[in-house]
Amino acid sequence: MAVTTFTQEFTTPIAPSRMFNALILDSHNLIPKIAPQGIKSIEFIEGNGGVGSIKQTNFAEGGHLKYLKHKIDALDSNNLVCKYTLIEGDVIFNKIESVVYEVKFEASSNGGCVCKMSSEYHLKAGVELREEDIKQGKEKAMGLYKVVEEYLSTNPNAYA
Repeated sequence: MAVTTFTQEFTTPIAPSRMFNALILDSHNLIPKIAPQGIKSIEFIEGNGGVGSIKQTNFAEGGHLKYLKHKIDALDSNNLVCKYTLIEGDVIFNKIESVVYEVKFEASSNGGCVCKMSSEYHLKAGVELREEDIKQGKEKAMGLYKVVEEYLSTNPNAYA
């Protein structure tokens, strides 16, 4: 099985702990509230949000995805790092065994943070994956991060 890794990062004026709390620890409550046009609901189908929990994201009707399931592999609230695996969904699982994500929020010199993300695609035998193949998913993820950033900017006491 081949593994292809993509990385990306972005900076935000929001403090790293606020981004981590909003995007990682409380995403199941916040995201459907601030992005209902894309995310219908996020629920834990196993566990309560800690390591080993399985979270299902249900997308709004009309999109190309219906749902995704992620398993939380590691969660470090002190270092603001989360590692999770996409284990099920109605996406390109004809090419992919799984996708392992790691997200880390690091303080920047201006009081904001740098969000570093890596995506490790575990491919089925004989499959090649190019960045263009996953461009839409990456753009949607970045869009979601920007929606959360905007929400936190306009609600300075949220997740403070």
